[in-house]
Amino acid sequence: MAHQQVDKGTTSVTGEAGEFSARWSGARGRVLAVLAVVVAGVMASHRGVPNAVGRVGSLLESFLPWVGVIVVLLLVLALVRRSAVALVAVLLPVGVWVHLFGGLLLPGAESGGRELVVVQHNVSDENRDPAATARALIEAGGDLVALEELVVPQLSAYENALAADYPHHVVRGTVGLWSKYPLSGERGVDIRPPGIAEGWSRGVRAVVDSPYGDVAAYVAHLPSVRIGAGGLASERRDASAELLGHAIAAESVDTVILLGDLNGAVEDRGLAPLTSRLNVAERGFAFSFPASLPLARIDQVMARSATVGHIRTLPATGSDHLPVVARVVLG
Repeated sequence: MAHQQVDKGTTSVTGEAGEFSARWSGARGRVLAVLAVVVAGVMASHRGVPNAVGRVGSLLESFLPWVGVIVVLLLVLALVRRSAVALVAVLLPVGVWVHLFGGLLLPGAESGGRELVVVQHNVSDENRDPAATARALIEAGGDLVALEELVVPQLSAYENALAADYPHHVVRGTVGLWSKYPLSGERGVDIRPPGIAEGWSRGVRAVVDSPYGDVAAYVAHLPSVRIGAGGLASERRDASAELLGHAIAAESVDTVILLGDLNGAVEDRGLAPLTSRLNVAERGFAFSFPASLPLARIDQVMARSATVGHIRTLPATGSDHLPVVARVVLG
């Protein structure tokens, strides 16, 4: 009788193992596994995706964080298929995504006090209530406020609304910088790429006399890009980024902060002339465009000899961009 009970127990365990094996088969999900490996490879080696035709590489990099949605979908399909091989394979793109973007999800560290709070906003030349937009930016409590798409009919509204909190400001063309601290050395920065007519002025530089020493602040609005049947049209944006990169490289003040609508994500190789010279935000995604359904952060804060800590968006204004605010810790 004891021998029979052991046999029954063994049969029961064997049956359960067989049932588990049937539920989680290594033979299923091979296609999912291959897809997972391909997605991981594309994310890990996105710089290797060619840009020669349609700037496909830059287009991918503009939305690279959203590849995480595909990873989640693969994970769900692996669970539905109960495929052990697919589930293990999906861990590869999960690991790559976490390596690339996981740090952005972490909370920002304490600064120790040596920091400037900066606000960046493309206010839109079609903004119907610039005064309300200015008030919303003031509430962010920034030390510096950078604005783009300033046009003559609206400029006075921003100047009047910001004057009490930001007594120092400079405007060149359609970009401007407002500061709580004195400014000096104000001048335009020529970032006009070939093919754009005279009078196009979208760059300004000034030295901020901050409590922690001089800071060269740059405000820039790079040319727009377009996505069409031929891919990403970013040649002018890339050329303008190159000019801006050269200007920053020649800057004599050690500490530099760049604020602007750069019309590109920091992963986009088109901004390499800037991202290779400047630190980018370490925490936060802060997708800023379009305001109605933010898919990418093209409004950037970068720095040299300083660290850009947490970056976040502010509520929508009358613009098609969301404002972003960041803490810049000075070295």
